[in-house]
Amino acid sequence: MGYSTSVYNNAADKLAERRLAAEKQADARRAAIFRQLPRTRELERDIALCGTAAVRAVLNGGDVQAEMLRLRDKNLALQKELRQLLTENGYSEAALEPQYTCQKCHDTGYVEKQGRTVMCACFKQQLVACACEEFNRIVPLKLSTFDSFQLEQYSKEVDPSTGIAPYYHMEKIVKYCKAYAQGFTPHSQSILMKGATGLGKTHLSLAIANEVIRRGYGVMYVSAPELVIKLERERFSRDSDGDMLEVLTGCDLLIIDDLGTEHHSSFTDSQVYTLFNARVLNNKPVIISTNLTMAQLEKDYSNRFVSRINGAAQKLDFLGEDLRIKRGRV
Repeated sequence: MGYSTSVYNNAADKLAERRLAAEKQADARRAAIFRQLPRTRELERDIALCGTAAVRAVLNGGDVQAEMLRLRDKNLALQKELRQLLTENGYSEAALEPQYTCQKCHDTGYVEKQGRTVMCACFKQQLVACACEEFNRIVPLKLSTFDSFQLEQYSKEVDPSTGIAPYYHMEKIVKYCKAYAQGFTPHSQSILMKGATGLGKTHLSLAIANEVIRRGYGVMYVSAPELVIKLERERFSRDSDGDMLEVLTGCDLLIIDDLGTEHHSSFTDSQVYTLFNARVLNNKPVIISTNLTMAQLEKDYSNRFVSRINGAAQKLDFLGEDLRIKRGRV
């Protein structure tokens, strides 16, 4: 199953831009070095002539082996002189060559492996990043930031049922989420945000996404209903427009919102577990928000799934009164 054409083209364009930028910078650097050190131009020319002379030696016949050894020694001596000249003047040994982002494929996106041309890992990473951008385009990330989170809407009075004042409890959660986002790495701990509807779970998960994306990481945000629809379409439809599972498992941070509100089936439930488990095994974080309790999660999914969450995720319990209803009364 491939990516959509737009994702593939976008990723290929980004690699091409990297490659052209590296080659343009190399051309400018070469020109500057040649002006400063004219001998480097002569050495590079003589190294190229050694290659031409080797071809001629094969075609002309005679003592080919002796001539090839002579040319090899000459070539090595020229290369040594060139490297020494560059390093003595403050340049790296490879200063005359393009400095590609990926040294394996030179930003072409493809490498040779066991006699076959295959996609380079850097191209696969770029495909995931571009797919994240495309999938997240409709998500209102800019509307949900830490600055726009209204902590003052939570009550400072102790709730008799919990013995906790929601304001101070949520203040700690906001601080945790800020620190998590600011210190995020692709191997950060997973998070389970649970609590009743309208307590800010989606807002804070998107606020984390905003900060993580700003720091250059690939984030995939998807609601649970949308997730199962996409997974079912990819599994059962020939019209699937991308490798959804690869994006979900490959992105730096996956956010699944409203787990428990999706249509349940044996297929979708197993896919949710498989996805979460795959990311845990690869030490990649997931943020899950849900209105369900741990007992309800175990009932709707499985003990195995809840056990995985307990072992891999930091649990954040959201408390208070539904903020959307509260705002409607103001």
